Amino acid sequence: MKSYAKSLIGLTLALPLVGCEEQKEAEPQRPNIVMFLVDDMGWVDTQVALGPERYPFNKRHYTPNMLRLAERSAIMTSAYVSPVSTPTRTSLMTGTHSAHTHITNWTAREFNSPSDASEQLDKLKNDVLAPCDWNVNGMAPSEAVENTFYGKPYPEVLREYGYYTIHVGKGHWGTYGNPAANPHNMGFCVNIAGQVAGKPRSYYSEDYYGNQSDKWDEFAVQNMCEYYGTGIHLTLALTFEAMKSLEYPIQEGLPFYLNFAHYAVHTPIHRDMRYFEKYRDMGMDEGQARFASMVQGVDDSLGRLMEYLEMKGVMDNTIIIFLSDNGGNSENLSKGGVRHTQNQPLREGKASCYEAGVRVPMMVFWPGKIAGGTRLNTPVFAEDIYPTILEMAGIRNYELPHMTDGKSLVKLLTEGSKVVRKEMDEGRITNLPQAFNFVIDEEISGLDPERPVISHFPHQWKPYPLNDIDYMSAIRKGDWKLVYRHRTQELELYNLREDIGERNNIADKHPAKVKELAKIISHRFRQWRTPMPYIRKTGKKVPLPDEII
Repeated sequence: MKSYAKSLIGLTLALPLVGCEEQKEAEPQRPNIVMFLVDDMGWVDTQVALGPERYPFNKRHYTPNMLRLAERSAIMTSAYVSPVSTPTRTSLMTGTHSAHTHITNWTAREFNSPSDASEQLDKLKNDVLAPCDWNVNGMAPSEAVENTFYGKPYPEVLREYGYYTIHVGKGHWGTYGNPAANPHNMGFCVNIAGQVAGKPRSYYSEDYYGNQSDKWDEFAVQNMCEYYGTGIHLTLALTFEAMKSLEYPIQEGLPFYLNFAHYAVHTPIHRDMRYFEKYRDMGMDEGQARFASMVQGVDDSLGRLMEYLEMKGVMDNTIIIFLSDNGGNSENLSKGGVRHTQNQPLREGKASCYEAGVRVPMMVFWPGKIAGGTRLNTPVFAEDIYPTILEMAGIRNYELPHMTDGKSLVKLLTEGSKVVRKEMDEGRITNLPQAFNFVIDEEISGLDPERPVISHFPHQWKPYPLNDIDYMSAIRKGDWKLVYRHRTQELELYNLREDIGERNNIADKHPAKVKELAKIISHRFRQWRTPMPYIRKTGKKVPLPDEII
């Protein structure tokens, strides 16, 4: 891998935009599509209520534009992604589950082998488990890169079918030296600020967004020099750039796909001065106010983008998918508050297979197709985005070089939202608990409302062990959820309808349900050859859940 990767570094930084000029022949009536992807935003970090009630943490941050989008969208209350960034982002790009791609952790610098990466990422500060074998270099749009999952990104498919494709913000699909580090190699005609970085070195223009060093810094945000020293927070600068990037396709009448992937609200938690003092005046501590100002900065970005699309007269032909890449960070002290509580009532947060790590905000706006202000409770996954976007774009019968796991959400979004609207209009759904518990039949939605939700994080996240975060797998099916702790080889069972916070382990009371779920997840892991960590004492892999019952 190493010699090949180094030979690619110059190439991937300056590839020509092959094929993008030909987009002028595209069909003008195809919908424009915007993926509005937020980083590390938790299920309760918005005023949009995604649960059976409006929780206290739903009231922390002022997000009027998210509320405005929700009124016109289908709100996905059971949207699931991977516990950390790169696995989710590569599942989005491939339509394949992260336990299947074997991209189970975030990528960083170039690695020669899985063990090399794991020694650095997992830090090995525990005496029980050793790191698993995984695709440490992320995904790749080429078969030649070792320790990657080879797949064709859906932006490349969109571009082939006439879409003008734009990436703005965070990429984080692969290590540097891997072609996937450059969005141009992932099917994008335009790239603004996307590269290997999983977070910015700085959100501040005074720091040149991390470009103050005289040597290459993988976390410095590139292509933003016109904003240096302006006092403009990175979130707002990216918003300006996103709107500028849309001028050309709108003027030319081209259908566009905008992958607007914010770095916020990932660490470092750097205040957005437009809103910071307001939250301090509300009584928040320093860290809480910094984080709240970043959330509102993202909300402002969403509002500005919607206003721009309306001003340009293309809003009625534009789909917006709002999504977070993993749950909110509950472990970082710079967010203020009390650690491991910031996502309540959900348990834990980012990197955990408990609900707060993998259950995230999601809304889909599709004018004329979706009944707005409706809540859809069927579980949906990151890998579903791939076939959904292509069907939305009218692209069918495409050939791919890789296996996919996702299913299109189009029927759920369209027919399903209309069913919910009818229930609302006829008075059968009048409050949040009724809306949260309403189940749409598979015959209507095309999706089994009890299809399994699988989560997998066979790693240690921090330099120090975190019992409720590290080394876990989980499966949800309907109201039931099984959690498997790799270190102790213990199985926990929760009923999410009765216990959304996963506090009451009832595995001893329902051994048949434990056995059923353990069998399902183990079968899936065998099919996918999913990576599992090693037991240091024996050198053997951690057994699958059905092997310990």
